[in-house]
Amino acid sequence: MEGKITILGCGSALPTFQNSPAGQILNLSDKAFLIDCGEGTQLKMRQLGIKTARLYNIFISHLHGDHCFGLIGLLTTFDMMGRTQPLHIYAHPDLEKLMRPLMEYHLQNMKYEVLFHAINPRKRETIFEDRTVSVETIPLKHKVPCCGFLFLEHHRRKNAETGEFYIETRKRYAYCSDTMYREQITEQIEGVDLLFHETTFTEKWADRCKPTMHSTARQAALIAQKAKVAKLLIGHFSSREDDHSIFLKEAQTVFLNTILAEEKMTLEF
Repeated sequence: MEGKITILGCGSALPTFQNSPAGQILNLSDKAFLIDCGEGTQLKMRQLGIKTARLYNIFISHLHGDHCFGLIGLLTTFDMMGRTQPLHIYAHPDLEKLMRPLMEYHLQNMKYEVLFHAINPRKRETIFEDRTVSVETIPLKHKVPCCGFLFLEHHRRKNAETGEFYIETRKRYAYCSDTMYREQITEQIEGVDLLFHETTFTEKWADRCKPTMHSTARQAALIAQKAKVAKLLIGHFSSREDDHSIFLKEAQTVFLNTILAEEKMTLEF
């Protein structure tokens, strides 16, 4: 079965007419996962007709607003649509402290349970696992605690000769949110089927990377090259650049199999 990623937003902190803030839906092993939740995420999901019956888990990379301001709207929309299934949110522990007062004020009689799972963005660890999918944190380097997520689809297989069971990993998707160039992550994401890596700037604005702790398109491509990934998907574009093709051209000088994220696109891998 193919993995599938749908881009809900691929802009950076300042929304533009062209780009919304961060948000992706990952479909893997017949399950749906929401990765980051910028403003308007619930609207994009409704526009695209995304079914939420299989969406039980949300992963938030860090607590800058363009990655989490859409949560209260999404939770409210789910409640208005009659959701009853529990919803699990994996994020820095401060997210629950921020969300609980909003939920108590706006969602006093909500019909489903929201369960917050505190994660340590600075530590590599498995934060979710069921029979067919596991998720690891990828420690990144940003102005606030931030991590990416490595999604692994796995299946138990039986050795025909020994009769013993073993785990076979099939699809692998790595999501690297806001970060400076961080070569240390290449070992963890080596050989993944698809890597999403932020590309806030082009080399023209490389001097902005250190104070803002972001990456250029070329740096994202270097990560993909060193990690020997199959495909690179780039996004989180700065509002400074209207023509996104320059990000793609820059990345492809280093890593040819690069794809440009676009709003509402779906990519199979």
